[in-house]
Amino acid sequence: MNHGRKVPKLQRDASHRKALLANLVCSLIEHRRIRTTLAKAKAVRPLAEKMVTLGKRGDLHARRLAIAALHSKDMVKKLFEEIAVASKDRNGGYTRITKLGQRRSDSAPMAFIEWVDAYVPKAAPAKAEAPEAEAANAAA
Repeated sequence: MNHGRKVPKLQRDASHRKALLANLVCSLIEHRRIRTTLAKAKAVRPLAEKMVTLGKRGDLHARRLAIAALHSKDMVKKLFEEIAVASKDRNGGYTRITKLGQRRSDSAPMAFIEWVDAYVPKAAPAKAEAPEAEAANAAA
């Protein structure tokens, strides 16, 4: 029987898999969006969403549980202060997986995983002319 086997093994033993998923969640917290294989993105999604739920609780016990899972106080602080606050009105579904196609080297299916609420894409800086420059151009 296959009871209690929701997380795919990802060709790793239990301790390696646990460390991998914790590192992926920390990278997701730090960078807001990461590019990884589709299997890893699907495996990391439940852990990331549990961490946001702990962040929304916000109490000391939730913080200690998050530190125990992620092994990084800095990332837990960022999770509780930024990502959980941005997702306070959402009742689940904090992450989004976007399929990218296949990796060139080994044809592994790739995907982006990102926060739904906390991700702000970097826009190109718009060049706005100063009003003095427009007035000088009009006068000339």
